Order: sequence, then C-alpha cells, then structure tokens
Amino acid sequence: MAAKTSAPTPPQSPYVTHDVTNQPPPLTPYDASEDAALLEGVRREGAGWAEAEVRALGLRAGGAEAREWGELANDHAPVLRTHDRYGHRVDEVDFHPSWHRLMEVAVGAGLAGAPWADERPGAHVARTAGGLVWGHTEAGHGCPTSMTYAAVPALRAQPDLAKVYEPLLTSRVYEPGLTVPTDKRGLLAGMGMTEKQGGSDVRTNTTAATPTAEPGVYTLRGHKWFTSAPMCDVFLVLAQAPDGLSCFLVPRVLPDGTRNPFRIQRLKDKLGNRSNASSEPEFDGTVAWLVGPEGRGVKTIIEMVNCTRLDCVMASATLMRASFLEAGHHATHRRAFGARLSEQPLMRNVLADLALESEAATTLTLRLAGAADRAVRGDAREAGFRRIATAVGKYWVTKRGPAFTAEALECLGGNGYVEESGMPRHYREAPLLSIWEGSGNVNALDVLRALRRDSGTAQALFDELALATGADERLDTAVRGLRDLLATGSEAGARRLVERIALVLQASLLVRHAPPAVADAFCATRLAGDWGHAFGTLPDGADLTAILDRALPGSV
Repeated sequence: MAAKTSAPTPPQSPYVTHDVTNQPPPLTPYDASEDAALLEGVRREGAGWAEAEVRALGLRAGGAEAREWGELANDHAPVLRTHDRYGHRVDEVDFHPSWHRLMEVAVGAGLAGAPWADERPGAHVARTAGGLVWGHTEAGHGCPTSMTYAAVPALRAQPDLAKVYEPLLTSRVYEPGLTVPTDKRGLLAGMGMTEKQGGSDVRTNTTAATPTAEPGVYTLRGHKWFTSAPMCDVFLVLAQAPDGLSCFLVPRVLPDGTRNPFRIQRLKDKLGNRSNASSEPEFDGTVAWLVGPEGRGVKTIIEMVNCTRLDCVMASATLMRASFLEAGHHATHRRAFGARLSEQPLMRNVLADLALESEAATTLTLRLAGAADRAVRGDAREAGFRRIATAVGKYWVTKRGPAFTAEALECLGGNGYVEESGMPRHYREAPLLSIWEGSGNVNALDVLRALRRDSGTAQALFDELALATGADERLDTAVRGLRDLLATGSEAGARRLVERIALVLQASLLVRHAPPAVADAFCATRLAGDWGHAFGTLPDGADLTAILDRALPGSV
C-alpha cells in the first residue's frame, strides 16, 4: 500500500474572501439642508426667519429613521380595497405605516396648505425650502401635500366653500381615514382633471355635471383617467356643466356620513412614484359643489396649476441635489487606479458639472417661490414674472432631471444600479416631473401664448434679466439674442425658445448671486457653448475646486 500523503497547503493570502474594502460608508445620517445655494436663497427671498426650521427638517430628512420610511413606503406599495368583508363598496387604499409617518412630518412642517394661513412675508418660500430638504426622504408623498397646497387658491373662487374648508386645508395636522371632512382636524385635497380621451386637453372632458334642486349642488357622471392620492378627503374636479367646463368640489364622505360614489376602478402600475397611489375613479351620481362660475373651470384652476408646477420644479431640484450628494459621497470614499475618484480630474469635471446644474435648479426654484409669495400678496410685477418663469422652469428643470440622475447614478458604477443604493428610485422618479402638470410641449406652448397675449409678460422677464446687465458680457449677448429669438419665434420652435429663456434666466440669477467660479462656468458652458453634449465636459479653465468646495457637504 502506498504511503499516505497530506493535501498541499494552499498559499496564504493577505485578504479574506469576504472582507469588504474600498466601499464608501453609508451617507446616512447627513444634513439635507447643508447646501449653500439653498440657504442663501432662503434668506434672499425673504424667508430667513424660517432657516432654523429648515435646518432642523434637513437633519431629520437625512436621518436613518426618515430614510427607512422612504424605502419602506416604496417597497410596500399602496393596496386598493374596493369592498369590505361584507361586500359593501368602500374604495379605500391601504398604505404602509411608513407612508403615514412621512405624511405626518410633512404636514406638520407646513408643506401642505399651511402657507396660505401664514401672513409672514416669505411663508411660501419657507414651504418650498422645506420641500427641497424633506423631499430627500422620498418623492411620492409630495403629491398629496402639493395638491393640498394648490387647492386653496382655487377654492377661494367660492368663498362660502373656502370659509368651511380652508382652515382645515391649511392645518398642520395629518389625520388619515375617510370620515365627514368637517369632523376632522386637517384635510388633504386632490385633483380630478384628466380623462382618457384628452389628457392635458381638459376641454374635451366628457364627465357630465347635472344641477340638482339645491343651488350650487350637482351630480357627476364620468370616468377620470389619472387621479392621484385617492385617499384625500376632497377633490377639485373638472366636469361639463350646462354652460361649459366647470370646477367642482367633491368630498369622499358627504355631510351626513355616507360615502360619496367614488368608484376606484384600479391603481396605476407606474414606472416610479410607487409609494403614491394613482387611480382611475368613476363618478356615478357623485355629489359635487360648484367652485367659481359655470363654464370657467380652466380659469378657476389656473392658480392651482401655477402652484403644482412650482412643486414639480422643486421636486426635480430636490432629486438633483439628493442624487448629486450620493455621487459626491461615493466619489469621495471610493478609490481607483491609486487615488480617490474625487481626486481624479475627469470625475471632478463630472461632479462639478452636476453641481452647476443642481445649483442653477435650486436657485431658480427659490426665485420662483419668492415670486409666488410676493404675487399672492399683491405685487403685480412679480405676478407677471411668475406667470412666465414658472412655466419656463417647469419645462427646463424637469427636463434636465432624467439626464442628471442618470449621470449621478453612473458615478456609482454598478453600485448605483442596484436597488439598495436608492439611485434607481431617483432615476425612475425623474421623468414623472416633466409629465405631471403639463408635459414639455404643453408648458412650452403656454410660454409662447403668454408672450403673445400680453406684452407685459415679456417685459417682466426682461426687467428681471436687466438686473444682471453689465456683469457678464456672455450674458448680455445672450439677452440680446433672446430678444431677437422672441421676435421670430414660431410654435414649432417653442421648445428652443423656452430652453433659451431658462438658461438665460438661470445664468442671470447665478451671475447676481453665486460665487464667480460658479457663474463663470455656467455662462461659459450653457450660454457661450464651450461645452459638450454630456455632463463632465466643462472647459479646462473652469475652477472645479471652487465649484466642488461650495457644493459638497462641509462647505456651508
């Protein structure tokens, strides 16, 4: 028999197979309000008094608890219950407890209708700043808070209804569950505008409103195509009354405690925004109260649209900032080819380019919020500027969101492509904001119509741009070119026109308010054309260090 021999000893490696190296630590906890562009904008637009509250909300938004709420609310999507166990129609939507925690904080922080009950100048700016930080948790629950905020000015077209419902819509109390609205301490409002045959073309709506014997009370019959947050207490709905398209208030529960017919046919299976339920409700004998005159439905809701469009800009800017922080954090801690990613020139160019885009979006968002705040307090010039600039911002900032989040995701490489990173959720969310409240074409055409119908609209825009005259020759040249473009602009060229307005407006704000390195790089690339077709193509002369020192945490 052959002698036994021992198995060869494998060579020893200094590394253990499952040791984890060269992975960044968790970003959480962090301060979502640690952003110079945000805090400077809050002070500049008249809400400096709210800075401490914004900072506190930012710390909470970046904390482990709130971040987990956002993950769970998206992992456990809403569930529709059409009937109870006995067969009664209930049409309720069940949410994960984390959704309710997010809503409780958001409403309590005044991110729903509260600014309309706050007489302090800057109240609407403070709310927008709160949204810019609390939105780091997750985006879906911003839908019902946005609609509630937007419903208040529309409801004021019917003072008797506003007297009853406005104190509850401006409350800071979140009270879920369907019951008689006036028995609750706080309400949420939704919208029922679009229908399957028309989408944004709401004048083609077929939902019919039939007057009853009681003045101002109608019954509705029809099918809405995309009504989000169906668990809200009341809805503003468009329907065809005898004298044309009109706006109505529809409560889920009637004053006598019975359920108003609100048949939820299904919940939408969406690309993103999965924590938020979007539904197709059917009305059949649904009781509704007229808001504003018959036939003036579009005019009644126009202020509502201005508010929700501002929130789309805000949400896009929030996604940009949150995605940028993830990319910057990863690059700061990840090493490749002998150095940290954040030390390597090409990655620094990418990050600095993203930082420019993010700051421009945040600065414009807060300028729009300041215009809204002053407009609702009676400033006619700011109202004119708001009318055009909000549609411009809605078009451009939301368009930039998908490309931005894709580039930020790529900074993490394969780590960014897995769900655990949170980046795929940002990426799926980004396209939504250019679709809701009017897609790109709708907003571009709105800008074109506003310019053609009222010469004061263009004047308000150029008055704003004139505030930066002489500060940068590239900007001055772009403003002159914009005047020429306005004179020859066609409907087919509306996107090109609005894009140019947006870039010139953002540049003017950065020239006035941002450090020279930021303003110079933005003007060189976005206005003067010294730029490629992807992020990370800033010219060699750009001061990447100054841009990144301002944008990354620790610089505030």
